[in-house]
Amino acid sequence: MVKKIFEKLLLALGMVLASPLFALAAEGAVNGGKPWWFWPLILFFFCLVLGVIAVLAGVGGGVLYVPLVSGFFPFHIDFVRGAGLMVALAGALAAGPGLLRRNLASLRLTLPIALIASACSIAGALLGLYLSHLNPAYVQVALGITIMGIAILLLCSKNTEKPVVTKQDALGLALGLQGAYKEEGTGEIVEWKTHRTLVGFLLFIIVGVMAGMFGLGAGWANVPVLNLVMGVPLKISVATSKFLLSITDTSAAWIYLNKGCVIPLMAIPSIIGLMLGSFLGVKILAVAKPKFIRYMVIGVLIFAGFKAIDKGMGWNIIG
Repeated sequence: MVKKIFEKLLLALGMVLASPLFALAAEGAVNGGKPWWFWPLILFFFCLVLGVIAVLAGVGGGVLYVPLVSGFFPFHIDFVRGAGLMVALAGALAAGPGLLRRNLASLRLTLPIALIASACSIAGALLGLYLSHLNPAYVQVALGITIMGIAILLLCSKNTEKPVVTKQDALGLALGLQGAYKEEGTGEIVEWKTHRTLVGFLLFIIVGVMAGMFGLGAGWANVPVLNLVMGVPLKISVATSKFLLSITDTSAAWIYLNKGCVIPLMAIPSIIGLMLGSFLGVKILAVAKPKFIRYMVIGVLIFAGFKAIDKGMGWNIIG
């Protein structure tokens, strides 16, 4: 009941926010030979499917949204990046409180990382908008290279459910980056602590810049850094990463909002479509084969990355 009320309120708010742009969208649609609602409707159904695939593949919606929408929809890259951050932010805000209540997302682990990643995501957003002002093709090519790199990272990384950390480093100990959680299935209390904390913090500088610059969110990088580098258990890594996005993506999103790069007619159908797709994906997950979906998504990312490079370089190999 609460979920239905929330969805209706979100839709009503979207209609109010989008109304000033209806006339402008209608004028552009008439000039393009299509009604004003055509692209928002297509975007909604596209994001509905994207939300299902993102859940099945275990990746955030932003990392699929930005390369695919910028490559195959007639939208400027700045608007796509702004909407991509709002998409990633919506999912993180929806999941964050529940993860904290279940003691899976670690607030103590989140705060120092959020401070680093948020500042760097603001710098990344400003850098991305500056490069786009010079020439949008620069951002398209850089996005394509980044997306193909993410696909390789997803293909090669093998997350460890419970990494073995024999000794906590001095920085992790000083910041109190440790804790415990309860395995629901077995009732086991799993204690964890970090190591290589400084290396992880340095990597989050790069992650923050890339998240803000391309509007991808950062779930694709947060989990490998937390799990493989810092030795945080997989459940804590995934939950903390999701909660972390609600802070870092907010920082970068304000830059795009302030520059007028978040258009409600794009952001609202994208967010609603991805949220509904995520609900469907959770139900389908019980009968699907996530391993096959994961490899399919990696293939899609490689294709989308090449498409972004193709579009930025003006080769027109892919129509």
